Amino acid sequence: MDIKIIDSHQHFWKYEPVKHDWIDEDMKVIRRDFYPADLSEVYNENQVMGCVAVQADQIEEETLFLLKIARENDFVKGVVGWVDLRSPKISERLDYFAQFTEIKGFRHVLQGEHPDFMLQDAFLNGIGSLKDFDFTYDILIFPQHLENSIKLAKQFPDQKFVVDHIAKPFIKMGEIVDWQRNMEELGKLENVSCKISGMITEADYDHWTYEQLLPYLDVVLNAFGIQKVMFGSDWPVCLVAGKYEQVLGIVNKYFDTFTSAEKSAFFAENATAFYNL
Repeated sequence: MDIKIIDSHQHFWKYEPVKHDWIDEDMKVIRRDFYPADLSEVYNENQVMGCVAVQADQIEEETLFLLKIARENDFVKGVVGWVDLRSPKISERLDYFAQFTEIKGFRHVLQGEHPDFMLQDAFLNGIGSLKDFDFTYDILIFPQHLENSIKLAKQFPDQKFVVDHIAKPFIKMGEIVDWQRNMEELGKLENVSCKISGMITEADYDHWTYEQLLPYLDVVLNAFGIQKVMFGSDWPVCLVAGKYEQVLGIVNKYFDTFTSAEKSAFFAENATAFYNL
């Protein structure tokens, strides 16, 4: 493939059983450390030129850990960290992180919170502070959070948002109708983009098929359009259900009939522009 590839979504961690208790028995293949040396090998094999490292742990030390990795590894083009958006000192914390050119935005694991969490005043205050520092926000949710995510994004039309993992539809159960309706609504908002990532881990780990994923891909492209979607691998989480080559193979197949300009937008340019890489 001659198109430049930027992976907009991957993780690093030093595995700790308590900290990473979300890695259950079905995911035991990723119960180990994942560092840049592991990923650079994968990227060389798949002609991926760079990535955005995304937080997995909700402490500021995680953000500093990823910033250190980015400074030491040229292929890590940006970081999506964590900061307590509900803190009364949020502007002070954002001002601190603004000194690091590698940090592009922030994320909270909203999928682990009640849908109303994102609409509480303290959290909204934090989201409202991001624009002052030109930081992006990654929306990590399940389908039941979509309605409130629409409200959140509408409240901050000048804030850049991106939905992680196509909002994790229940692909394994074949559920699509409610998710589709809300994704279409979200896609209408100019300030919201979407990462095509994390799909195979929402399907049956061992028996997913390209045909099963196809309707979900169609919904996302129809809802957001080619200029607001970007490639993400969700490595190493994706290893639970498939190899990096398989994740890349899904989107290579889907975008095969698209123009070179459209492929370039999806595989690199949209992420580069969104995160100012």
